[in-house]
Amino acid sequence: MRNTINIFKKEFRGYFISPIAYIVISIFLILTGWFFFSTFFLFGQAEMRNFFSLLPVILSFIIPAVTMRLFSEEFNTGSYELLLTMPVSSLNIILGKFLAATAFVAIMLMPTLAYAFFISFLGDLDWGPVIGGYTGAVLLGAAFSSIGLFASSLTRNQIIAFITGMTLCFVLTLIDKMLFFLPESLLSVFQFLGADFHFQNISKGVVDSRDLLYFLSVCFVMVYGTNLVIQEKK
Repeated sequence: MRNTINIFKKEFRGYFISPIAYIVISIFLILTGWFFFSTFFLFGQAEMRNFFSLLPVILSFIIPAVTMRLFSEEFNTGSYELLLTMPVSSLNIILGKFLAATAFVAIMLMPTLAYAFFISFLGDLDWGPVIGGYTGAVLLGAAFSSIGLFASSLTRNQIIAFITGMTLCFVLTLIDKMLFFLPESLLSVFQFLGADFHFQNISKGVVDSRDLLYFLSVCFVMVYGTNLVIQEKK
């Protein structure tokens, strides 16, 4: 566990050393701010439903940009081989990188809390869905971070890792929007596979064990898949 924490500290610190983190956070805040204020003044309702409805699509694009370098950069520069000479296991490295990416996403979401406080000054805001929405956003961020981590472990090229991660995240986000193409017998299965379906459930302020199980399962499968890829490369 100590080795995992050390890897986490190294990776998390590395985000803020490079300008990429600040660029990604700026793009995220500009996108969410524009969508939030344009819809808020249009409908004039004291709620954040429109913000949370757009968040999965935005995170599908943003998080792969955060995770694309986690393994790809080290494979390309050869620093991963140096890391393996240290007394750490592959699982320590993977979990440390995964936790660092998830923590970065949580930090990235924090400034958007200003939207909730802004609404609360203008109207009677129901904080239940807000707390549920941010809980779901962190879980969604963890799931997408694990997907991005897996994509980064597949290639040395960061652009390919970004495109692969973004594609997988978009598929999980939009899969439940394409149910009209499917036979009725498969609707419930594909709806359960949709990340946005589970996120929207939590963002209503109702935390269901099935939604929690979904996000934890995605994280487990992607981290396990990353470990298999790394073991194969070794």
